[in-house]
Amino acid sequence: MNEFDAQRREVIDIARRMTADGLVVGTSGNVSVRCGDLVAVTPSGVDYDDLVVDGIPLVDLDGTVVSGSLSPTSELPMHLTAYREHDAQAVVHTHSLYATALSLLRDDVPAVHYQLADFGGSVVVADYATFGSDRLAETMSEALEGRAGCILRNHGTVTIGKTLAQAYNRARQLEWLCQLWLTAAQVGTPRLLDDAELASAAKRFSTYGQSSR
Repeated sequence: MNEFDAQRREVIDIARRMTADGLVVGTSGNVSVRCGDLVAVTPSGVDYDDLVVDGIPLVDLDGTVVSGSLSPTSELPMHLTAYREHDAQAVVHTHSLYATALSLLRDDVPAVHYQLADFGGSVVVADYATFGSDRLAETMSEALEGRAGCILRNHGTVTIGKTLAQAYNRARQLEWLCQLWLTAAQVGTPRLLDDAELASAAKRFSTYGQSSR
């Protein structure tokens, strides 16, 4: 067994969850997790149901494939930028409907819910750039500054985390936040939380959950 098979298997599991949860259609979107100085990432244009552990590419932080029988996703520049510039340990990129719809209307996800505190505040919509391009990686990086996620205009979302499970949970939460705003905005002007309340929520999040014993 390869020493990174567990991470490669996790990439497959999360990729399939994206489809099951409706965050992607077909082979769109991509997932990666850092394995020391390497990154396990979904391949390009392969149905997620057909993925096998040996096919998941392992690349270094310069993008060179060091293992795996398939070519990495065309969005590899985005993933590597998140690792090099934002200290990510895992990256999830979706084509989720509500987040992409919001990106056509706004430049950010406003403070409609305290869950935004987990992202570091209001989530920014990155300027549009062609998929797979270095420019897209740049605009993503700008929007991701100080945040755990961003939206790519006319495209989808990117979320990062200390684990792949955390990054994926954030992708689901971000989609829900966008759906919440879009739903409320259909019937009126949503009332927003202020910066002080988001700061209070962020403090609570820092100690949220089960403490280690």
